[in-house]
Amino acid sequence: MTRRLLVLYTGGTIGMDHTPDGLAPVPGLLPRLLERFQSAELTFDVLEYPELIDSSAITPAHWNRIIGDIAGRYDAYDGFVVIHGTDTMAYTASALAFALQGLGKPVVVTGSQLPLVHPRSDGWSNLADALEAACQPDLCEVAIAFNRLLLRGCRARKLDAASFAGFDSPNAPPLARFGIKADWQRQHWLVLPGPFRPVTLREDVRVAAFFLTPGAGTALIGQTLAEQRLDGAVLMSYGNGNAPAEAGLLAGVADATASGMLVVNISQVVHGAVEVGAYAASQPLARAGALAGADLTPEAAVAKLTVLCSQELSPQERREAMQRALVGEMTLLPD
Repeated sequence: MTRRLLVLYTGGTIGMDHTPDGLAPVPGLLPRLLERFQSAELTFDVLEYPELIDSSAITPAHWNRIIGDIAGRYDAYDGFVVIHGTDTMAYTASALAFALQGLGKPVVVTGSQLPLVHPRSDGWSNLADALEAACQPDLCEVAIAFNRLLLRGCRARKLDAASFAGFDSPNAPPLARFGIKADWQRQHWLVLPGPFRPVTLREDVRVAAFFLTPGAGTALIGQTLAEQRLDGAVLMSYGNGNAPAEAGLLAGVADATASGMLVVNISQVVHGAVEVGAYAASQPLARAGALAGADLTPEAAVAKLTVLCSQELSPQERREAMQRALVGEMTLLPD
């Protein structure tokens, strides 16, 4: 059976070429190079965006464009591949995972560390794996294909800018490993109820992340939370969710929570999770109203808050949704 895919080309290193000013996107280049993947079993259309961006420039408006293009063509294709720069790939994959609610088809995000025109480009294998994954009818989630791995999009992080092993999902197993044959880890794939109901993001949503450090920055974070009326905040604390019992920080978290803002406490460490009660130092933030984010990645935490704050939900409904695993984004600890 022939599978029909839509490839959305948003920009990134993979489609760049050498110009007098250095590497830059070249319109039309990547769609031409992709033609070698067309076959009797696989056909696809390429939608090249008119403004090919470096992914460091990504905004919720760009996410809405991708969401809208998938939603508007959802019934016409068996799966979707999103070609994207690596810097914010994990943020985009997470945003799509939460916004494409009730997804019943594969959406696979990929890119490369070196452009396709480079003789050692990793882009060819990443594209081949992404296209094969997007042909799997029982893959009903957003994933990242990179360096012979298929990772859950809302679990993945960019961890290396100097090697081809750019991405991993530190607290979750891969969805597939690609060797001579694809090793599909279907026991880890999501089975979520439909129907497909994509969420359009509020492009003015105010979600910010704060990295806790020793010293004056602790009180400054509290002051910012109290004074800046954000829609949501991610607080990256130490270890298992620990933070100093600094009066300014705790007052800011309490003020923000009382105003209806969601403050989510996640860990700075790559492996592990926030465990309130594991240490006494984890208790003050929880008492001030911060929600324990388990092993959410920073990218998933920001994306989840952005999508929840874009919906017509009450503060309590948002709090409850933040503490549930909606698309496999976190491992919940037993009560």
